[in-house]
Amino acid sequence: MRIAWATDIHLDHADSEAWSVFVGSIQVAQAQALYLTGDLSEAPRLEQDLNRLAEAIQIPIYFVLGNHDYYHGRIAEVEKRMAALTQASEWLRWLPATGPVALSQTEGVIGHDAWSDGRHGDFQTSSIRLKDYRLIHDFADVGEAGRLALLHQLGDRAAAHLAPHLHSALEQFEHTWLLMHPPPVREACRYGPDMADDNWAPHFTCKAVGDLLERVLPTYPDRRVTVLAGHTHNAWVCQPLPNLTVRVGAATYEHPALAEVFT
Repeated sequence: MRIAWATDIHLDHADSEAWSVFVGSIQVAQAQALYLTGDLSEAPRLEQDLNRLAEAIQIPIYFVLGNHDYYHGRIAEVEKRMAALTQASEWLRWLPATGPVALSQTEGVIGHDAWSDGRHGDFQTSSIRLKDYRLIHDFADVGEAGRLALLHQLGDRAAAHLAPHLHSALEQFEHTWLLMHPPPVREACRYGPDMADDNWAPHFTCKAVGDLLERVLPTYPDRRVTVLAGHTHNAWVCQPLPNLTVRVGAATYEHPALAEVFT
């Protein structure tokens, strides 16, 4: 099975030529499925862009959302819409609404948007102010005082959602793909060759999911997990555990492109 993977494609920034190039690259790759790891568009046009892509390539699309996908929306509302889209669409599968999906007898995929949870680095002294905190209504509502608590809540919720699905997938499959938006370990969060410093790391990693993987995977030494993530726009591969590989895809605004094709 040939699976194409792309991340941070920001389709709302892509003109018609960029759309055509991206769709053409999926077709040339002869992909039988597509993985998307977030930052696909923005909330007001998310369904429109996803449906347009699905109609163009007509293969299963397994996806999670990124922070940009919630811009100009509320988290619960966007999640409800993605669950409904998964029910209605022939091709689109938002993984938090599906649970483990079997790709073969030995391989499956799970996923969650995951969110950066502010736990790596030093959030309190960080000078970084993402647009998330203004453009996602939930963050605007809680203000600066409630921001870190909300990030913790979102990270913990992701880990709690993934925990039973991770165990189920590891029981069923020799190899599990885990799709998420931010990388789960700081080692995979890079700017060029350098690991993110204390200023940037709180906004670009989900430690709660990383902790889950570090707890669970040693109890399944004969099973493998490959995490696919994005958010940093910087390609990196690392192996935090013998049976855990984390791959982060590169991305460029206005030019959606495949990160890799897996066979």
